[in-house]
Amino acid sequence: MEATTLASKPKAGKTSKMKAAIFVEKGRIVLDDKPVPDIGPGDALIRVTTTTICGTDVHILKGEYPVAKGLTIGHEPVGIIEKLGSEVRGFQEGQRVIAGAITPSGWSNACLCGFCSQDGAGTKHGWQAIGGWKFGNTIDGCQAEFVRVPDAMANLAPIDDSLTDEEVLMCPDIMSTGFAGAENGGIRIGDTVAVFAQGPIGLCATAGAKLLGATRIITVDAVAARMSMSRQLGADEVINFREANPVEAIMDLTDGRGVDVAIEALGTQATFEAALRVIRPGGTLSSLGVYSGDLKIPLDAYAAGLGEKTIKTALCPGGKERMRRMMSVIASRRVDLKPLVTHRFKLDDIEAAYDLFANQRDGVLKVAITA
Repeated sequence: MEATTLASKPKAGKTSKMKAAIFVEKGRIVLDDKPVPDIGPGDALIRVTTTTICGTDVHILKGEYPVAKGLTIGHEPVGIIEKLGSEVRGFQEGQRVIAGAITPSGWSNACLCGFCSQDGAGTKHGWQAIGGWKFGNTIDGCQAEFVRVPDAMANLAPIDDSLTDEEVLMCPDIMSTGFAGAENGGIRIGDTVAVFAQGPIGLCATAGAKLLGATRIITVDAVAARMSMSRQLGADEVINFREANPVEAIMDLTDGRGVDVAIEALGTQATFEAALRVIRPGGTLSSLGVYSGDLKIPLDAYAAGLGEKTIKTALCPGGKERMRRMMSVIASRRVDLKPLVTHRFKLDDIEAAYDLFANQRDGVLKVAITA
């Protein structure tokens, strides 16, 4: 029903315009008109039905992560195929799909080694740091009426009719990233895990840790709504960092042993250092933060480099298989991420959505932006 209704809208013409959220300068992302994207033989044009705003978009807004002026922002598309490139097979116009925030080529050296997020398609050696992140970074993103999906056969994932847009909205980035934090930690059945920060990514890391078999999950935050959601998604103990020193509290809870895995989901020196301090010897710090400055590793927390501690970083996996797996988790009802959507806006009101989300008012977790 939803796909039929939305697909019946007038198709984009060659000279037609669309509304898009555009980066103008530091402190300004505005809704303006842009041409509907052209597509190449391997691309797809998607009519965006639902998208959202990410913390990384706020980094762009604040000038903490540089992008070109005039770029359409956003990297979490849910929508309907409007047009397919001549070489795309296995999909059809009018089909509901998502694409990951990371859109790898599928054929670069990095992709073939299993590092799709570091896709270096077109480079001599096939590797590029964060090269898989194109939407709203190196090409126009999806906070718009239409978005061009490159390498469509590697990146489009069909949405089952049983799933709504909001149910799969977290899959392209937040869910995939949070789960990657848990996966990179190498969590095993019976592990004790700490997750620093319970924003949307941290909450998904908490859910991922539970799915992977952690039997004690300790989370850290100070926002009441996030602490409550943390418990819903699997936290056994939640530490309010305004009321207790989280490092001391976690070490007390673990009788001085420390945790097997600590996941850092904020991107600050303080949370990174705290995560490093609470992992046991031989433990793993799984870092998801987007850092905007240099990080320092305290010598004592690192045991002078002799404590066999591992630090792993991640950019969320992308590609259609990753998206299929994320939607499979949602369809199985093992995790329900719909409650993360706390506010809803039309695309016409996206500037107000940015104002709310960037300033973290009214208990906002995630916003849904609809056409």
